[in-house]
Amino acid sequence: MARSSAPPRTYQLAIETKRAMRIRVGRLGEFLFPAGLYVYTGSARRGLQARIRRHLSNTKRLHWHIDYLLAATGARIAAVSVFDEPECAVNRRTPGAIVVGGFGSSDCASGCGSHLKLVQRLAGRRRSTPI
Repeated sequence: MARSSAPPRTYQLAIETKRAMRIRVGRLGEFLFPAGLYVYTGSARRGLQARIRRHLSNTKRLHWHIDYLLAATGARIAAVSVFDEPECAVNRRTPGAIVVGGFGSSDCASGCGSHLKLVQRLAGRRRSTPI
Protein backbone atom coordinates (compact mmCIF):
# COMPACT_ATOMS: atom_id res chain seq x y z
CA MET A 1 0.00 0.00 0.00
CA ALA A 2 1.45 3.39 -0.99
CA ARG A 3 2.04 6.04 1.65
CA SER A 4 -0.04 9.17 1.36
CA SER A 5 1.80 12.24 0.12
CA ALA A 6 -0.46 14.49 2.19
CA PRO A 7 1.36 16.39 4.93
CA PRO A 8 0.77 14.94 8.38
CA ARG A 9 -1.78 16.61 10.60
CA THR A 10 -0.65 16.91 14.20
CA TYR A 11 -2.78 16.51 17.30
CA GLN A 12 -2.20 16.78 21.03
CA LEU A 13 -4.11 14.97 23.74
CA ALA A 14 -4.25 16.55 27.20
CA ILE A 15 -4.47 13.58 29.58
CA GLU A 16 -5.33 13.81 33.27
CA THR A 17 -4.37 11.23 35.85
CA LYS A 18 -5.67 11.74 39.39
CA ARG A 19 -3.28 9.23 40.97
CA ALA A 20 0.12 7.73 40.30
CA MET A 21 -0.09 4.62 38.13
CA ARG A 22 2.32 1.80 37.36
CA ILE A 23 1.78 0.84 33.72
CA ARG A 24 3.45 -1.63 31.37
CA VAL A 25 3.91 0.20 28.06
CA GLY A 26 4.31 -2.55 25.50
CA ARG A 27 7.97 -3.40 24.88
CA LEU A 28 9.19 -0.19 26.53
CA GLY A 29 8.66 -1.75 29.94
CA GLU A 30 6.89 -0.85 33.15
CA PHE A 31 6.90 2.72 34.48
CA LEU A 32 5.44 4.74 37.31
CA PHE A 33 3.46 7.68 35.95
CA PRO A 34 3.01 10.42 38.57
CA ALA A 35 -0.44 11.93 38.98
CA GLY A 36 -0.84 15.04 36.87
CA LEU A 37 -1.54 16.50 33.45
CA TYR A 38 0.25 15.03 30.44
CA VAL A 39 0.38 16.12 26.81
CA TYR A 40 0.81 13.51 24.09
CA THR A 41 1.72 14.71 20.58
CA GLY A 42 0.88 12.53 17.59
CA SER A 43 0.16 12.80 13.88
CA ALA A 44 -1.78 11.14 11.09
CA ARG A 45 -1.18 11.54 7.35
CA ARG A 46 -4.79 10.65 6.69
CA GLY A 47 -7.76 9.86 8.87
CA LEU A 48 -6.97 12.38 11.59
CA GLN A 49 -10.52 12.43 12.96
CA ALA A 50 -10.64 8.62 12.96
CA ARG A 51 -7.34 8.51 14.86
CA ILE A 52 -8.65 10.92 17.48
CA ARG A 53 -11.93 8.96 17.80
CA ARG A 54 -9.85 5.82 18.32
CA HIS A 55 -7.93 7.47 21.14
CA LEU A 56 -11.21 8.59 22.74
CA SER A 57 -12.68 5.07 22.50
CA ASN A 58 -12.59 2.77 25.51
CA THR A 59 -12.53 -0.37 23.36
CA LYS A 60 -9.44 -0.86 21.22
CA ARG A 61 -6.52 -3.20 20.76
CA LEU A 62 -3.40 -1.96 22.55
CA HIS A 63 -1.08 -1.07 19.67
CA TRP A 64 0.61 2.31 20.20
CA HIS A 65 2.34 3.43 23.41
CA ILE A 66 -0.44 5.92 24.11
CA ASP A 67 -3.01 3.09 24.10
CA TYR A 68 -1.45 1.63 27.25
CA LEU A 69 -1.70 4.91 29.15
CA LEU A 70 -5.24 5.62 27.97
CA ALA A 71 -6.38 2.08 28.93
CA ALA A 72 -5.28 2.60 32.55
CA THR A 73 -8.03 3.17 35.09
CA GLY A 74 -7.82 6.79 36.17
CA ALA A 75 -6.43 8.24 32.92
CA ARG A 76 -8.75 10.39 30.82
CA ILE A 77 -8.45 12.69 27.83
CA ALA A 78 -9.38 16.20 28.97
CA ALA A 79 -8.85 18.05 25.66
CA VAL A 80 -7.75 17.56 22.06
CA SER A 81 -5.95 20.17 19.92
CA VAL A 82 -5.14 19.96 16.19
CA PHE A 83 -2.27 21.67 14.33
CA ASP A 84 -1.12 22.06 10.71
CA GLU A 85 2.52 21.92 11.76
CA PRO A 86 4.94 18.99 11.93
CA GLU A 87 4.54 16.73 14.96
CA CYS A 88 8.06 17.27 16.29
CA ALA A 89 7.85 21.08 16.01
CA VAL A 90 4.67 21.07 18.11
CA ASN A 91 6.18 18.61 20.58
CA ARG A 92 9.43 20.59 20.99
CA ARG A 93 7.63 23.79 21.92
CA THR A 94 5.44 21.99 24.47
CA PRO A 95 6.94 22.47 27.93
CA GLY A 96 7.12 19.58 30.34
CA ALA A 97 9.15 16.72 31.73
CA ILE A 98 9.85 13.43 29.99
CA VAL A 99 8.53 10.61 32.16
CA VAL A 100 9.17 7.73 29.73
CA GLY A 101 11.94 8.08 27.18
CA GLY A 102 10.94 6.93 23.71
CA PHE A 103 7.21 7.08 24.46
CA GLY A 104 5.36 7.63 21.18
CA SER A 105 8.55 8.63 19.40
CA SER A 106 9.92 5.39 17.98
CA ASP A 107 9.70 6.90 14.47
CA CYS A 108 10.95 10.36 15.51
CA ALA A 109 13.90 11.57 13.45
CA SER A 110 14.19 14.89 15.32
CA GLY A 111 15.56 13.57 18.60
CA CYS A 112 12.56 14.62 20.71
CA GLY A 113 13.21 11.98 23.37
CA SER A 114 9.50 11.41 23.95
CA HIS A 115 6.18 12.59 22.56
CA LEU A 116 4.57 12.41 26.00
CA LYS A 117 5.32 15.13 28.53
CA LEU A 118 4.22 15.70 32.09
CA VAL A 119 3.21 19.36 32.06
CA GLN A 120 1.74 19.62 35.56
CA ARG A 121 2.34 17.31 38.48
CA LEU A 122 -0.20 16.95 41.28
CA ALA A 123 1.32 17.92 44.63
CA GLY A 124 2.75 15.27 46.90
CA ARG A 125 3.64 12.76 44.17
CA ARG A 126 7.10 11.39 43.46
CA ARG A 127 8.91 11.30 40.13
CA SER A 128 8.56 8.37 37.73
CA THR A 129 11.36 5.90 37.30
CA PRO A 130 11.60 2.80 35.12
CA ILE A 131 11.80 -0.49 36.98
